[in-house]
Amino acid sequence: TTPDGHPVAMVHCNNGASEFAAWAQVFGQFAQALGSEADDNAVFETLLRAALDGAADGAGLLAYNNLSGEPVADLAEGRPAILRTPDSTLNLANLMRVQVYAMFATLSLGLRVLAAEGVEVKQMFAHGGIFRTAGVAQRLLAAAINTPVLVGDSAGHGGAWGIAVLAAYRRRVLDGLAQSLPGFLDSEVFAGTALNLAEPLDEDRAGFEAYLETYEAGLAIQRAAITSI
Repeated sequence: TTPDGHPVAMVHCNNGASEFAAWAQVFGQFAQALGSEADDNAVFETLLRAALDGAADGAGLLAYNNLSGEPVADLAEGRPAILRTPDSTLNLANLMRVQVYAMFATLSLGLRVLAAEGVEVKQMFAHGGIFRTAGVAQRLLAAAINTPVLVGDSAGHGGAWGIAVLAAYRRRVLDGLAQSLPGFLDSEVFAGTALNLAEPLDEDRAGFEAYLETYEAGLAIQRAAITSI
């Protein structure tokens, strides 16, 4: 349930942006080797923005970001990997595009399960550090789940911030100043928060669907890697 007791249907994905961050570290080290003083934030943002220039379907590249097992994809352990066909187009933009797609692939698969159970998602509120770079992960997430995605200007705050918000609400309850949790969030926590809405774009949506089809077919390779490596 939510903290105030409403039922929740959840798709839990074990893997998110950690593999993307590992690649960002590699490219950051390369930049330093060339004498660049670019900081981690600049490297991360540059790589994310490059994803928008990538082919909508990944141009023959396929990424798995699984550092741990992923039950949604029936993977018992993690084996991060990049696969590509001999005629693929390996460049920075396509590599980063499929890395972002990999973050949302299992979420998309999980939402299919919920849709089959009659759960309809009308809008998604996205939160997390990956959304600090405006208009990139948000746009590709909208394509991956075929749903409008809202991102607020507080989206980069982490889990500790969320726990602090709940602690503040609990303090109100103990002080006899309780209102509903949604009321507290709307009237105080997010009252001045600007929200940006991204609708799924047809080109992105078609490209992600093509990517996801290949992603699903390649899961057999992932399962084989788990037993052999």
